[in-house]
Amino acid sequence: MDKPISLLMNKHITTVDINDTIDQVEKIMDSHKSTCALVIGSDQSCFGVISYPDIVHFHERGKNPKTERAWELCTHKVIEVSPETSASETAKLMLKHKINHIVITENKIIKGIVSSIDFVGEYLKQNV
Repeated sequence: MDKPISLLMNKHITTVDINDTIDQVEKIMDSHKSTCALVIGSDQSCFGVISYPDIVHFHERGKNPKTERAWELCTHKVIEVSPETSASETAKLMLKHKINHIVITENKIIKGIVSSIDFVGEYLKQNV
């Protein structure tokens, strides 16, 4: 699994604005059939990640999706790697930081995203 992470990354990225309401985030994720979205700041950098489980937990707490903002719900500790980073190094980072998504950037430009599910899919391709 020493291939570059760019071979596993998903280039079709769902993004939301840092100030979008959770209601807007849900609509965007639903329209893209996405399980996560990158929260993008005014400088076009990745501020955070919102996943479907984050939204489920949000609703369990009974908060208002029309007033709460993406920046309030997202995971702020975004880990980024370059497209040349090996898949094994990326997996180690995900385990170390206990995260399910890693953002792939090059020269501060978002190129893709990799999830733990992508690694499961790769494992199945190699072992089934």
